[in-house]
Amino acid sequence: MSETLRSDSASRLPRQVADAYVDDLIAIDPITGTYLGVAACSSRLPDFSPAGRAAAAELSRSTLARLDAAERLPGADSDAERRCGRLLRERLTAELAVYEADEDLRTVSNIHSPAHAVRDVFTLTPAETDEDWAAIAERLRAVPAALAGYRESLGLGLQRGLYGGPRATATFIDQLTTWAGEDGEGGAGADGSGEAFFGELASRGPEALLAGLEEAAAGATAAVAELRDWMRDVYAPAVADAPDQVGRERYARWSRYFNGTDLDLDEAYAYGWAEYHRLLAEMKAEAAKILPGAGPWEALAHLDEHGTHIEGVDEVRAWLQGLMDEAIENLDGTHFELAERVKRVESMIAPPGGAAAPYYTNPSEDFSRPGRTWLPTMGQTRFPVYDLVSTWYHEGVPGHHLQLAQWTHVADQLSRYQSTVGWVSANCEGWALYAERLMDELGYLKDAEQRLGYLDCQMMRAARVIVDIGMHLGLEIPADSPFHPGERWTVDLAQEFFGLHSGRPADFIESEVTRYLSMPGQAIGYKLGERAWLLGRDNARAAHGDSFDLKAWHMAALSQGSLGLDDLVDELSKL
Repeated sequence: MSETLRSDSASRLPRQVADAYVDDLIAIDPITGTYLGVAACSSRLPDFSPAGRAAAAELSRSTLARLDAAERLPGADSDAERRCGRLLRERLTAELAVYEADEDLRTVSNIHSPAHAVRDVFTLTPAETDEDWAAIAERLRAVPAALAGYRESLGLGLQRGLYGGPRATATFIDQLTTWAGEDGEGGAGADGSGEAFFGELASRGPEALLAGLEEAAAGATAAVAELRDWMRDVYAPAVADAPDQVGRERYARWSRYFNGTDLDLDEAYAYGWAEYHRLLAEMKAEAAKILPGAGPWEALAHLDEHGTHIEGVDEVRAWLQGLMDEAIENLDGTHFELAERVKRVESMIAPPGGAAAPYYTNPSEDFSRPGRTWLPTMGQTRFPVYDLVSTWYHEGVPGHHLQLAQWTHVADQLSRYQSTVGWVSANCEGWALYAERLMDELGYLKDAEQRLGYLDCQMMRAARVIVDIGMHLGLEIPADSPFHPGERWTVDLAQEFFGLHSGRPADFIESEVTRYLSMPGQAIGYKLGERAWLLGRDNARAAHGDSFDLKAWHMAALSQGSLGLDDLVDELSKL
């Protein structure tokens, strides 16, 4: 942190309050510290018990009180201070609303839970030196307590009648079984290796520390199996009759958390349908170029069998790396101005036992760990190109990587909070979807095969808006829909609709619907976030006329940190 952001706590401006919050958060959440690259966090895990969550909530409340005082100080009305203060207040208020509704007592998911956080952080924990591995051993020894705290929170939720969804629970149990290196009957894991996640990690350690690592990993694996048994024998029967959908009140709360604003959910649902009809017409036109007379998903099925493919897991990882390297080379200096350290991004294969969707992880604050894209193979060794090009423009370049690495690069101009933990999901996912569209606008989708794949990705995001809002709120399917018009959404109808309007395999579709059920309001942020980015660009273009500079706008937009959707449109329009 720069000297200008250091002062006595009694006279802190909003950016100083925000950065003090990050320091305090890392102290109680070392997983966040690892994502930021703080080495001292590598040996610890958070307290996921009710007491641990209460401590995090109290930090949010005390920070908001300090922000109230900070915003009354001279200088607090500058653009930099105002923007940071607005983000900090919105984020902490949304997080407290989730906490005060006891949502943390029923966090069961196939992608987003304390247990997933515990497992995933080991893929980012430094593992280069003996000191690194000694810290990993300590972190492994902390796994049982972390999972026990999570179980305590879920147990309190059961006592209070606050239940996670049965579908997410069943999927989570299967994932825990895979992490434990079993197939549900004591046999080999789903990846065929028969080796537990933590055991495989420990096996890569230095010989001198191997015995301690293996002992710690065995304890961590036993804790995973113990959690799995409790979820299967106690939790799953207790929630068996609970609804998977959350209803309008809970959905609105989560939607605010993920989108950074209070949305008109009925308007958003209608927008999803409007995009569905627009995209369907475009998809039909592209499909005709590939397989005359066929519909979009017939053409995609044809591409699965006869389209361009990459054979082999190592080969697809290298191909995706080349795709990102090529995008950086072509876009830098033309549509972006990229710092050298922002240009480094790594393609990775995701460990087994997670959700089916690709994802991205940020660089550390000092860029010693680069940004990384992760491809879950789901046991496959043959990969259609149409399904990858647009997705890697989304996950890598110019999508998540350019935005989040640029935030890290300009952290000294923002605040540590704005460039790291203060992110709004819909802002980031909206930029990544905008990035896909930008590459289409710039002509980088080279043939009908790649363009149909891009439109399929866009249709998936429109379908997310429709089914995520529709099934959680039990809305009616419009009369002009070709799919069950006039009926009300159910989970089964949502999965059927998604399957009919996606080129992705059945296991991916099932994983996606489970994700929407366990993360209500998150999936709609892609399309609604893209709409915000496009509106902000259109407003700025209209204001500047012929002098509008897209490259300059991109860099200014990527250098302002995160904002909720309404605030985002306001700020983008001024650039």
